[in-house]
Amino acid sequence: MSKLPIVVAIPTKNEAANIVTTVRSVIDHVEAVVVVDSDSTDDTQKLAAAEGAEVVPYEWDGKYPKKKQWCLDHVRADIPWLLFLDGDETPSAELLAELHRIFGQPGREVAVAAFDIPLGYWFAGRRLKNGYTIVKRALMHRGRCRFPELGDLDAPGMGEQEGHYQPIADGRVVRLSAPIEHEDLDPVRTWFDRHNRYSDWEAWLEHHPEVREEIRVAKTRQGQLFHKAPFKPLVSFAYAYVLKRGFLDGRAGLDYALAMSFYRWQIGLKTREGPQAG
Repeated sequence: MSKLPIVVAIPTKNEAANIVTTVRSVIDHVEAVVVVDSDSTDDTQKLAAAEGAEVVPYEWDGKYPKKKQWCLDHVRADIPWLLFLDGDETPSAELLAELHRIFGQPGREVAVAAFDIPLGYWFAGRRLKNGYTIVKRALMHRGRCRFPELGDLDAPGMGEQEGHYQPIADGRVVRLSAPIEHEDLDPVRTWFDRHNRYSDWEAWLEHHPEVREEIRVAKTRQGQLFHKAPFKPLVSFAYAYVLKRGFLDGRAGLDYALAMSFYRWQIGLKTREGPQAG
């Protein structure tokens, strides 16, 4: 089977626990795999290189573009299509087959700007089959997509990475059916560590409505609807656990619905506390 005309970009920092699995999942399927590493202090770079990935160092200068847009601008610019994977993500076999059907005909032009891909989400060691559905604009044509430059450089919580919004697509966007598997092997406390930082950023946005509005238009339709919802912790729990039947995932479904509700509660509490400096 011929390789897909895609470069996989994997932004990393200290992903030694996950990176081997991620690189192995794509190295035989795509033209190039590039790990863009932010000065990891573990063996991320060494392990990725041993699996055949190109490793590129990245140092953020505190301005735009941030890390993902930098990848679009600089990582194997000779390959128009770029797939972002986190250091703990792997494409499912069904997704690889779907991509081969789309890109597998030599000379065929794929006349869309981007593909939205659902995540197969793992939480506390279990694959969730129900509950809150996450969709990422992960595969894009670099000439037809760009991450917006927002007024959030003084916001805490995100740093070098773009926030929780999608790249803007200049053209049609197609949603694929097969998932990227998001299986983090780190302990669950790291999930709470990350979301504590993310809630700092979200709370900052509540005190900067002009930036919040810029971000709203770059979110998914689901994100835009939730953006307007009152009583977000309760709505989040009811949506994930009841409406989307998270209860069918047993204890893991309850834990995840509670964790997301707690995240929304954190945002509200930090918002009421007042704006925080970056």
